[in-house]
Amino acid sequence: MNARYPVARPRRLRRTAAMRRMVAGTRLHPAELILPVFVKEGIAEPQPVGSMPGVVQHTRESLRKAAHEAAEAGVGGIILFGIPAHKDARGSGADDPDGIVQAALRDLAADLGDALVLMTDTCLDEYTDHGHCGLLTADGEVDNDATLERYASAAVAQAAAGSQMIAPSGMMDGQVGAIRAALDAAGFAEIPILAYAAKYASGFYGPFRDAAECAPQFGDRSAYQQDPAGPIGEALREVRLDLAEGADAVMVKPALAYLDILRRVRDLVEVPVAAYQVSGEYAMVEAAAANGWIDRERVIMESLVAIRRAGADMILTYWATEVARALS
Repeated sequence: MNARYPVARPRRLRRTAAMRRMVAGTRLHPAELILPVFVKEGIAEPQPVGSMPGVVQHTRESLRKAAHEAAEAGVGGIILFGIPAHKDARGSGADDPDGIVQAALRDLAADLGDALVLMTDTCLDEYTDHGHCGLLTADGEVDNDATLERYASAAVAQAAAGSQMIAPSGMMDGQVGAIRAALDAAGFAEIPILAYAAKYASGFYGPFRDAAECAPQFGDRSAYQQDPAGPIGEALREVRLDLAEGADAVMVKPALAYLDILRRVRDLVEVPVAAYQVSGEYAMVEAAAANGWIDRERVIMESLVAIRRAGADMILTYWATEVARALS
């Protein structure tokens, strides 16, 4: 660069809204957005989530309405999290053909067809009475290899009910390979896997645990989710392992506090990269906006642009339908 002020004036390209729009380097599109939803068994009306204003635990019927609204807005996908009426140590509801997620999937598949991508979280924490993401040993450790069998069974049940993308989030070693093998053996070789490849043991998950009723009854998940202060190479290794096991796309979670990881993953891989704008990110913006401290709509858009600019091809966000409508 040779020109300097007063010849060089970067503000020339910022003077008007039309000019800024024309030269924008980062754009959002509704099809890149994925809406996380919660569906609960045994409730007659949607139940508001206190720590996530505007988010509810859906009934099957209210979920159908929310999914239709998302599809009409142009949202790319919807990912289901289920809360069963009964929980046990092995998370039996996860692969029950009549479990809440499987029943909801059949509803949505019949209603929507290919209007948006039906995705399912494949984990056990919403289904276990202890709140951990896997089966426990006698001394209370999460049994990695025994848990893989449960994940595989849940993934097959979800695919049979209509899931179009399986998203394993438990951070068990070998989970993608186990699920891929099970799907292929069951005749679902066409179903892709979106791996939660770099998922951190984050304090930003608190409101989600209210919504999904899945807080651990003892300890935490630090022994299987990644350490926020861990080396960047650990995240990249997890991504490489998931791809080697057959992942079709990978995810970084949370999003905003891990934009550096997201950028490194995007530079590393040749598959789609997703980022999850998690419950804590959502709740902080809603709380600050409710107090009049920030411009809510402006901050929502700015946060999503930051995630997109860092390298995300897809963004899981609780604002997906609202933002898709605004973009349209």
